[in-house]
Amino acid sequence: MSLFQRNSPAASKRRSDEAPDNAVEIAHLCKTYGRRGGASLHPALDDVTLTVPRGSFFGLLGPNGAGKSTLINIMAGLTLKTSGSARIWGWDVETHEREARMAIGVVPQELNLDPFFTPREVLDVQAGMYGVPRSERRTDDILAAVGLSGKADAYARTLSGGMRRRLLVAKAMVHSPPVLVLDEPTAGVDIDLRRQLWDSVKGLNAAGVTILLTTHYLEEAQQLCDRVAIIDRGRLIACDTTASLLKRIDSKALTVSLQEPLSGIPSGLKAFAPEVREDGRLVFRYHPSNARIDALLEAVRNAGLVIADVSTEETDLEDIFLQLTRHGVGDEG
Repeated sequence: MSLFQRNSPAASKRRSDEAPDNAVEIAHLCKTYGRRGGASLHPALDDVTLTVPRGSFFGLLGPNGAGKSTLINIMAGLTLKTSGSARIWGWDVETHEREARMAIGVVPQELNLDPFFTPREVLDVQAGMYGVPRSERRTDDILAAVGLSGKADAYARTLSGGMRRRLLVAKAMVHSPPVLVLDEPTAGVDIDLRRQLWDSVKGLNAAGVTILLTTHYLEEAQQLCDRVAIIDRGRLIACDTTASLLKRIDSKALTVSLQEPLSGIPSGLKAFAPEVREDGRLVFRYHPSNARIDALLEAVRNAGLVIADVSTEETDLEDIFLQLTRHGVGDEG
């Protein structure tokens, strides 16, 4: 087991050969807000079923109001479910509430740090709240893992924004949970601080910690996550490996720069319905499953045009996200 799992009270109840295949298991989970029998019922989660494999870097995506925070709060024991089940590291969040809470650490979006505490004091206080004996606290190891050893005794108010974010990660790891949830950790963080944070988190994942990430930066999710789930209006609308999701849209774009800019489309190319950009470049949108780039380029040459450069544009996670959630654009919540 990793540095962060071996002293976890939750993990210690299971031998390493009994560690669950799935770090998180959600089955038919529902959460409804409002009064039963009244017209004000609001389903925040509607029959959500998903699993997060042990050791994965898992992305949980969705528009604002989709139900992501409700799902996280149920997992963390902060919100009671209406029906269904949620298990963290094999422990049911209601029937084994203590074990489930000890198996998860949550990094909130808000910077909830006492400015007059040092990182060492922040971790010691948090560990005390979780009942971790002083002899089992690994404060220095955790600070080293998130790159804050040199700031262990500096006041939190003197830390940079990126350091404070990493201190939140360290704070969530004091009880050595095998599952770490990051809720919009890089919202409002600049590129350099974002890189520092992800270097720390990727190190935790490499050490065996399962990461569950919510983010609106879809490029970030595509680069980091090996699996992605998309929630919209409380329902799970996609859950697969990132690579498989990217294959769902059979579409590419081929941009052709010409030696002489075009003002119109030659008759021999009209069947391909290309777009002529303002700078005179041609853009072909095609389906790789039934069209080849060489055929498109041959058609351009047969039209008497001289090619100066070509580039292709692949489908990305944002395309998938927009296609699956497009119906909700402009809707409330």
